[in-house]
Amino acid sequence: MSRIQVSNLTFAYDSSYDNIFENVSFQIDTDWKLGFIGRNGRGKTTFLSLLLGKYDYSGIISTSVNFEYFPYEVKNPNDMTLSVVESINPAAENWQILRELNLLDTDVEILYRPFFTLSNGERTKVLLAALFLKENGFLLIDEPTNHLDIQAREKVAQYLNLKKGFILVSHDRTFLDGCIDHVLSINKNNIEVQKGNFSSWYANKEAQDNLELEKNARLSQDIRRLQDSARQSGKWSDKIEKTKIGAKVPDRGYIGHQAAKMMKRSKSIEKRQQNAILEKEKLLKNIELADSLKLIPLTYHADILLSMENVSISYENTDVCHDIDLTIHRGDRICLKGKNGSGKTSLIRLILGESVPYTGDFRLGSGVKISYISQDTSWLRGNLTDFARIHQLEESVFKALLRKLGFDRIQFEKDIWQFSEGQKKKVLLAKSLCEPAHLFIWDEPLNFIDVLSRIQIEDLIMEYKPTMLFVEHDEMFQNNISTNVVEVS
Repeated sequence: MSRIQVSNLTFAYDSSYDNIFENVSFQIDTDWKLGFIGRNGRGKTTFLSLLLGKYDYSGIISTSVNFEYFPYEVKNPNDMTLSVVESINPAAENWQILRELNLLDTDVEILYRPFFTLSNGERTKVLLAALFLKENGFLLIDEPTNHLDIQAREKVAQYLNLKKGFILVSHDRTFLDGCIDHVLSINKNNIEVQKGNFSSWYANKEAQDNLELEKNARLSQDIRRLQDSARQSGKWSDKIEKTKIGAKVPDRGYIGHQAAKMMKRSKSIEKRQQNAILEKEKLLKNIELADSLKLIPLTYHADILLSMENVSISYENTDVCHDIDLTIHRGDRICLKGKNGSGKTSLIRLILGESVPYTGDFRLGSGVKISYISQDTSWLRGNLTDFARIHQLEESVFKALLRKLGFDRIQFEKDIWQFSEGQKKKVLLAKSLCEPAHLFIWDEPLNFIDVLSRIQIEDLIMEYKPTMLFVEHDEMFQNNISTNVVEVS
């Protein structure tokens, strides 16, 4: 076991930007399985890039291990998968590769297929296996679960739980709980390391936040009370001092003594007030004040908004999904569940009115207004003002929602293509929240979205209870908000 020591790390992309990290110091053991948590845009991927030596920085990063990054860029995806593994790790022997694939419950035949033919889950498993076989390696694993179904996530989590020596960026709470033993969190004002999994970290964070909020409220009351007392003591001192003036003053020395006594009391109160203010300033530095979000669900005039009976979709004689029965009533929050490639997105495209070849009976209610979030963010370009205008959104409301989702004001000045993937997804989320709709259709809305924002969105849905159809592989999100699950095969 060795250590990774970070001392006085300071970094900004250039002089026109604020520092992303400023005098950050901490240390971690290379045997730890660390979950890396923080709001979108806080610098998680940037920190991994600094560990990899991609940017110049001020401070010291000291370690004896070799950092390896996932997702690994495969330069020749047409190559056989075995050749890809050997190019990543020439020292790996065949029996070791087969052992790792067995641990990942993956058929060894994929080694003899071109890499580009593998599913997202298969690619993730193969690349993780190849990287973990490298000697003296410490893995920097950046969001491996995006686009993976629940079964694949469970298997990858079980595999990671058998390993040691990695930093894992993930926003899936169930996944994190299944494979980490420490949390590295980027907070608003510092970076902290804590033993435990996500659930224990979040419970500790909530307890600490509540203590600080209670202490802050108590100190605020004390400060107001001390301010009133100081003002009153000052008035009394001035009043007593004024009685020394005039011809009929019985004992000027006694009066002066009383005035000095009241002034001393006033100074003591002022000192206590300053101490309370200083103590108060130390609080709430890392509390994520996640303001509540708003949604605009419309009430449909009929109970049923959409129905499908025995719907099957196929492209060029290849079945995508078959015999789907689905009815959406007012207030339903239905989760479409199934493996990657099972046809969930094709069903959504059919509902949205796209040209999708199908058989069976499909009916969408007359006048149903739909608000849609797509998986894809690659088309996002331009500034937020133009985006709001093009999509007929109230700009002030749209930007206020982004602020509540953790956007800094400096983001409003950038082109959307410069945003992180999580920030791009939040643009689509904020758009949907601005749109009045009878039915909200969200296709993997939480990809790249940070944990704290996921909890915000859950709270929003449980408050407004909109009619929804959604695809999401975050198991905790599914369990918390869905009223029904429809399996797609």
